[in-house]
Amino acid sequence: MPTNPATVPRHIEALRWPVEPAQGGWYTDAEHDAVRKVLAESDDWRTGWKAVPYTDAFEEAFTAHTGAGHAVAFNSGGTAMEMILRYLRLAPEDEVISCAINFVGPHIAVIGQGGRLVLAEPEPVTLNLDVADTERVISPRTRAILLTHWNGAVADVRPLLDLADRHPHPVHGPPVVIVDAARACGGRTPTGARVGVEGWATVFSFESKKLMTTFGQGGVVTTNNSALAERLRRLRAYGGRDHWGTNQMMSKIQAAVGIVQLSRLDDMNSARISRAHRRTQALEGIDELTLPPALGGGQHLYYRYNLLVPDEWAGGGRHKLMNVLAATYGVGSIISGPVTYLGHGLISEHASGQHCPRAERLAARLLCPILHPRMSPGDEAAICDAIRRATADVARTHRATD
Repeated sequence: MPTNPATVPRHIEALRWPVEPAQGGWYTDAEHDAVRKVLAESDDWRTGWKAVPYTDAFEEAFTAHTGAGHAVAFNSGGTAMEMILRYLRLAPEDEVISCAINFVGPHIAVIGQGGRLVLAEPEPVTLNLDVADTERVISPRTRAILLTHWNGAVADVRPLLDLADRHPHPVHGPPVVIVDAARACGGRTPTGARVGVEGWATVFSFESKKLMTTFGQGGVVTTNNSALAERLRRLRAYGGRDHWGTNQMMSKIQAAVGIVQLSRLDDMNSARISRAHRRTQALEGIDELTLPPALGGGQHLYYRYNLLVPDEWAGGGRHKLMNVLAATYGVGSIISGPVTYLGHGLISEHASGQHCPRAERLAARLLCPILHPRMSPGDEAAICDAIRRATADVARTHRATD
């Protein structure tokens, strides 16, 4: 979807480094070789572009990688989320709890599938869904808890599973825990398990900016629930012979390159983590900035490099820092992400009356300067120097106006 202009600096035309990477997972000769092979074999009219052997192989590789019981490939993470929620057959009074700081996609999916979106606060360090606030808003009408591993920081799923067990729906039993891992593919939870094993269903996205990408779109659902997996396979392929469905299949060439990307995912993530840790070392000692948490064991993949400015800079001061970074130093940054009900008309209308003050305050302090493992060491050093200098510039301005 188009970038929300309210989330980027005022002037971005002459940036030396963009507001965010256009591609997250990068391609090597191995991906190019896979593409050439598929092109060559598919050029035969007897073979064509039938995807099943390749998607089957990709799904098998994904189950092996995550340790989940099933993996079902889709043409995007967004359609995958829609179909998971469709499986629940949500009624208008059925509630789905999700963090107010989020990408709009999961929230739109809840609304589109007929449920009631209930928003909860983020916890203040990782910006992931706060378990205590989730317990505050859970009710006998809750059908699902939708947890997003925000910007690569992997949340602990177990407390939400326990919470769901303590608050069963009177008809459907404990709410299911759906995990949005679009920004955490390849990560590990605090138990050491791969992201994709814990929870009722986990959605992965392979959109262009994600940690691995299958030609800019694509997605997978992992689950240990055989009934859900079987239904998802029907939903993505016109419903089989007896049910409703539509065409949401991953293409042959996406699956072929996905197999290669998956085999390289740990190395790509390791490079990203190393770059983020070096940046944190370079920025230590800047009193005005709260740096991302250092979570070991693959628990933070740094899809975005979150910075928080002081409370007194919330809103205007944060925007000034982004604009100084852009205009003076050529460094792009993005607010990833805003509170969804403040920036999207449909969600705002649907969630009328709901208010998450902690989310609003944290989002007003948040900015994410550009980070990518393939930036040169010289570029990274220049960006770190720019962040340090720009923060000092804004701090001097604030002191002068106090």
